[in-house]
Amino acid sequence: MTTRFGLLGAGRIGKVHAKAVTGDAQAQLVAVADAIAPAAEAIAAQYGCEVRSIEAIEAADDIDAVVICTPTDTHADLIERFVRAGKAVFCEKPIDLDLARVKACLAVVRAEKGVLMVGFNRRFDPHFRAVKAEIDKGTIGAVEMVTITSRDPGLPHLDYLPRSGGIFRDMTIHDFDMARFLLGEEVATVTATASVLVDPKVAELGDFDSVNVILTTASGKQAVITNSRRATYGYDQRIEVHGSLGAVAAENQRPVSIEVATAQGYTRPPLHDFFMTRYTEAYAGEIASFIKALATGTAPSPSGEDGLAGLLLAEAALKSVAEGRTVKVAELA
Repeated sequence: MTTRFGLLGAGRIGKVHAKAVTGDAQAQLVAVADAIAPAAEAIAAQYGCEVRSIEAIEAADDIDAVVICTPTDTHADLIERFVRAGKAVFCEKPIDLDLARVKACLAVVRAEKGVLMVGFNRRFDPHFRAVKAEIDKGTIGAVEMVTITSRDPGLPHLDYLPRSGGIFRDMTIHDFDMARFLLGEEVATVTATASVLVDPKVAELGDFDSVNVILTTASGKQAVITNSRRATYGYDQRIEVHGSLGAVAAENQRPVSIEVATAQGYTRPPLHDFFMTRYTEAYAGEIASFIKALATGTAPSPSGEDGLAGLLLAEAALKSVAEGRTVKVAELA
């Protein structure tokens, strides 16, 4: 079975997903749509697909599924449109920046018996999946503590921040999902601190660039997340899980894993420069998982409910910072 795709959005992340779809033998990229015609035309020329309007993709009989890579404020509307059109939907995170809008969107998906997968790609990173596999095998016993370090190499363009939803909804949300994935239990409380240490202009925009979060489950398991918008040494992505019988960790990855020893000491190549190279395999893996779910008739994961859970934790973190206290997730559910 070949899954025939339409791609909505031909920007940076759209290019990543175009590569993932066309790299899968069980998929075909049929059409791409973007408000900026040259962007869509470039993908069409590279991968041999057509340029169509969103309306044409919505009505098409030769498209089974869509990948939504458009701006965040269009995601919920497009999810609703395409599940009503009978297409399976893969949507980049987040579904929306507003909890009520996400809940309304998911209600439509349920009512239409639609298929929706949300793009938390880090679950599909082979190194992080290997960590999860050791947990599932019982190698480290019962999970007790998770530590996640995620630092970008630099600030995004300041024009992006006001529409990003802020660091918790835009950046930390990936780590919230990873924490849930590794803890194996839902988070009960959130305690967060946030600062502006990289650029004072971030504060003027109502955002933060340096945050730490402690998540606690009802049974007492903990996850600690540290984020920064500035890591001068590269894209810093590490996790460690401590359990009753031991620990398992995934270290930073480099484009080339070598070590050079000379009279001056030991050196290694720099880290990946950003997510597009660090998580190439993860992007391919999540699309492959989506295609497999469609072929087997199983529910894809991460689901829309996972998307809602991540946003809920982001909102709890914001509330914790604003009020200077630990927030129970149930307050916002």
